[in-house]
Amino acid sequence: QVQLVESGGGLVQPGGSLTLSCTASGFTFSKYDMSWYRQAPGKERELVATITKSGRSTNYADSVKGRFTGSRDNAQNTLYLQMNSLKPEDTAVYYCNSNIGWSAYWGQGTQVTVSS
Repeated sequence: QVQLVESGGGLVQPGGSLTLSCTASGFTFSKYDMSWYRQAPGKERELVATITKSGRSTNYADSVKGRFTGSRDNAQNTLYLQMNSLKPEDTAVYYCNSNIGWSAYWGQGTQVTVSS
């Protein structure tokens, strides 16, 4: 079955950096675009970045452009999100996502807290 497992979250000071990882299994990872979403307390889940199946192209939410970089390693079935210049408003649970056929698959999420 499809499994997505995020890791790499934690507590970081404003201006700091974190790299999130998402390890995928149960499907042919290289055949699907992958996305990162986040959900802050009391807010709806929002799209952060979408990485095409080849990894050659990534689209970002305006709020993270220039600070976040999405990438993937298809040989390792792993998705990444490099987050730099983190702000308190980046505090959220971050999820990786894959849409396969009519189904959307999500990991369990990893908490990112940006605070001094």
